[in-house]
Amino acid sequence: MFRSVGTMILMLAALVGCSADTHLAPAPADLALREQQTLAFVQAMAPRHAGRPVVAIVALNEGTETTDFLLTHAVLQRADVSEVTAVAPRRGRVELFPALQVNVAQDFEGFDRAHPTGADYVVVPALSEDADPTVIAWLQRQAGRGARIVGVCNGTLVVGAAGLLDGRRFAGHWSSRSDVLERHPGSVHVPHQRYLVDRGVATTTGITASVPVALALVEAMGGRDKAAALAAELGANSWTPEHDSTPFALTVRRGANYLLNKAAFWSHEDWGVDVPEGMDDITLALAADAWSRTGRVSVRAESASPGTVRLRSGMPIAVNAAAPDTSSLPLAPDLKPLQQLDRSLCEIEQRFGASRREWVVLEMEYPGAPACV
Repeated sequence: MFRSVGTMILMLAALVGCSADTHLAPAPADLALREQQTLAFVQAMAPRHAGRPVVAIVALNEGTETTDFLLTHAVLQRADVSEVTAVAPRRGRVELFPALQVNVAQDFEGFDRAHPTGADYVVVPALSEDADPTVIAWLQRQAGRGARIVGVCNGTLVVGAAGLLDGRRFAGHWSSRSDVLERHPGSVHVPHQRYLVDRGVATTTGITASVPVALALVEAMGGRDKAAALAAELGANSWTPEHDSTPFALTVRRGANYLLNKAAFWSHEDWGVDVPEGMDDITLALAADAWSRTGRVSVRAESASPGTVRLRSGMPIAVNAAAPDTSSLPLAPDLKPLQQLDRSLCEIEQRFGASRREWVVLEMEYPGAPACV
């Protein structure tokens, strides 16, 4: 998710005297409906052609959301049910937000030469520029060739800028749904679903929705057993679209706490995380994303041999020499990725207070956050 402090201040001002939670009806508690929604997504996103599907994960060199990008790439790569390629306007360095840097080997032109009929699926993370002309033109070409498009988190804004949400139902990060409705006539926001698809265009809620939507895509391409095995590996209990949207909104209290914490610039810390060859992409992304979103910590990848190492998925990540006298990102090697996220959130609360944890949960739109004791 990309939102400046100035934008947050404007949103806060608009909410003075009211709570955004009141705009949504309560989420229905209907197990049969959740299973029906999952099945509808899986059937709509099933491969249209024989053979191994081609999946492109889009990045913008200047800024791409860390978890949206790394997690979807890693889950789909690990499933081994498709050909997965990370692709950007230019080959080389991609700045991830709010932490880390990777190198992408394929540019749009190279992908088009390798796949002249286009991708079967294109995954669009949140990007620092919603309407980058190169990205938009390429996305429109892929959609025109029949690719199913998946906008993750505020990747929904990019998909909309490509003209693919006009007249469609969509999910989206809580902070941007009003923008989509304003920009795209006939679009309809659907609350209480972490992901959905409308005529070949899928969208999700916030950052952590990348987990269930990636698993649902695995089920669509490789079957339920394959998705269940990966869900167990990630520590995910299910991947249905079940979601209660009502807790996720910017209230006056939350906004005020955010601004007060952001003003404490003197307490900002630079942290390193040791990244060995073959490190789990998903655990790294979730933990680095969560800690960086506190506004108190900057996380950079480090190694005894600076340069580039490959994560478990094969994604090359830029690593720096270890800096002296810096704290290390706390990671527990025995935890599954979502367990590590839960632990990180509780450690954030212990270190920076409950309001900081609440803010991170809000930005990541994470419904599974546990109570910390």
